[in-house]
Amino acid sequence: MLTATAAKSDVDMLRELNADYIRSVQTSDVTRFDQILADDFFCTNPDGSFIDRENFLKQTARPVAISELAAHDVMIRVMGDCAIIHARTSYRLSDGRAGAGRYTDIWARSNGRWLAVAAHVTRGSGA
Repeated sequence: MLTATAAKSDVDMLRELNADYIRSVQTSDVTRFDQILADDFFCTNPDGSFIDRENFLKQTARPVAISELAAHDVMIRVMGDCAIIHARTSYRLSDGRAGAGRYTDIWARSNGRWLAVAAHVTRGSGA
C-alpha cells in the first residue's frame, strides 16, 4: 500500500529494510540490526516483555529456534518522516510444525536515513 504522501523511493527503501530485518532475525545478524535500529529503539516481544535496543541486540545474538521465516502481506505506510510496516509471518518450529505471527514496525527518517524505532511482535495460530 502506497500512501499519497510517500515517494516511491521511500517505500522501496523500507521494503528493503523490512527484508533485512526479517533476514537478520532468522540469521541472528546483530551487526545489521546495530545499523538499522535507532538508539532509542524498543520492542514488545510475543511473550509481552518490553525490551530496549541493548537487550534486543542481546536477544538477537542468540540463535533462533525457528527456520524458514518469511514475511507476507507486507503493508508499508509512509507519513512524512515516519513509516509503519505491518506484516504477517510464517516459519517452521524446531519440531517441524508450522508457526505464524504478525508484526508492526515503526520507522523514522533521521538525517535522511530510515531507522527502526519500535517493533511489536505476536505469534500464534490465529495470526
